[in-house]
Amino acid sequence: MTYYINYYMTYRMLKMKAFKHCIQLILVILLILSASGCTQQAPLAPQEELADNAGSQPEVQSESYPESQSELSAQKNLVVLQVSEVAGLIEAKGEAVFPELREEGGKWFQGDSYIFVWATNGTRLVYPPNPEGGEGQNVSGLTDINGKPIGKLFIEAALSESKEGWVSYEWTKPGKTEPSAKYGFIKGATFEGKTYLVGSGFYVEDYLFTNDIRDCEFINSTGVSLCELISPERTDKELGINYSIAYAVMEPGEKGLPHRLSIPEVHYVLEGRGTIYIDNVPVPLREGKLVHVPAHEVQYIENTGNSTLCFLAIEQPAWSVEYEETLE
Repeated sequence: MTYYINYYMTYRMLKMKAFKHCIQLILVILLILSASGCTQQAPLAPQEELADNAGSQPEVQSESYPESQSELSAQKNLVVLQVSEVAGLIEAKGEAVFPELREEGGKWFQGDSYIFVWATNGTRLVYPPNPEGGEGQNVSGLTDINGKPIGKLFIEAALSESKEGWVSYEWTKPGKTEPSAKYGFIKGATFEGKTYLVGSGFYVEDYLFTNDIRDCEFINSTGVSLCELISPERTDKELGINYSIAYAVMEPGEKGLPHRLSIPEVHYVLEGRGTIYIDNVPVPLREGKLVHVPAHEVQYIENTGNSTLCFLAIEQPAWSVEYEETLE
């Protein structure tokens, strides 16, 4: 796996297919892992379903988080605890709390993480990233990149019966051009008859491992252009997995090199037609077809169709160079 493919071909192949294949990937991973014997130990019971709109009631967990809790769940709980604490301070002290919320590097404002406060008519009262330019504005009509009315949803959450809720939306990180998924927790607080909206959010992908075919680095392996979407050996995050998934593309007429792996491999076809040869036995490939290749069998793939052949290659344990032998 040492030669990079031509970037122009990569762009052409991926331009119309990346979005579709990302969706397909989500739908087939469980099926693929089951077929290849990649199932893991049963997970702990999941956290409550993430709400798409305001008004859902989160479960506030203990500050003593279990060791097995994911970064995502830990961050959710941290945001709930911080917003709830600030709401309590406002209910006790009113706007005397505001200066403390604006202190950069303090408890409530560190980098991209901060607590904001609005009046329930939408006037922004505390906005730590830009107090001079952002505070005093009415942002009740605030929308995200997709036009989602997040200002309205924030206010509805604070004024709801539970006085709190989560709102999901897409927002562009400072210094970035593409929007990212953001998840915000809102809570209402009342002081001397006036109700305030207290909130904070976080960028979801800061606490998860994600990848995108459009950002994936393609290489040439056994005559096939592919990128490794996930592998525990290619990230510094602790993923708790022992498998790898690669996305591969072949143009009409292309033929891979015969090779064998000392571990089993699963191929799942996303698009196109072709043939995989296992110990010289031809097995037709078409969209939706899954093929399990036993360990130590000589294999190669040929695109025998008239369009690009795209497929996933899954190994368990995760692919490593010592498992693969290319044959002349």
